Amino acid sequence: MGLTPSRPNHSACNHRGWELVSCVAMKIHQITEETLLDAPLEEVFEFFSKAENLAKLTPSTLGFHILTPLPIDMKKGTLIDYNLKIRGVPVTWRTEITVWEPNVRFVDSQLKGPYAQWIHEHRFAAEGNQTRMWDKVDYALPFGILGEIAHAIYVKREVEGIFAFRQKAMRQWIAERTKPQS
Repeated sequence: MGLTPSRPNHSACNHRGWELVSCVAMKIHQITEETLLDAPLEEVFEFFSKAENLAKLTPSTLGFHILTPLPIDMKKGTLIDYNLKIRGVPVTWRTEITVWEPNVRFVDSQLKGPYAQWIHEHRFAAEGNQTRMWDKVDYALPFGILGEIAHAIYVKREVEGIFAFRQKAMRQWIAERTKPQS
């Protein structure tokens, strides 16, 4: 798991005509993961393309629940609504699939939720009978300096924990799919 240095982003500036309404520089944080999975590319991508599998990759402490009726037809423009709890506080989250390239990559971007920005890119590549998967998330917190203090105190650690859980869950999925049926 890697965190790269934060960088300011002025894309959070909102303009109305020529008048600047608000402009708060956001600090963008990034988390990256790379995993080699012992499963063929098509099978791994299919697993990740089913929204209902998100719950398997999310710690139960987050109380993750998909609100959008299942099954969800994943493609560019698909909207997915969720409920979850962050530190016990209920949160509604809406993402849009902004890039959809089957067996190559997809990107989900938060439209509504706890972050000022959350853009998650999932990339996949076949390596023989295995699949290399990369996750990259660019995220920013709301509330300016208060959000940055929260990031330093606990958000960074919690996001890293979610991705550590995800790694473990993916390996468990691989182990279960290769278990002999009795």
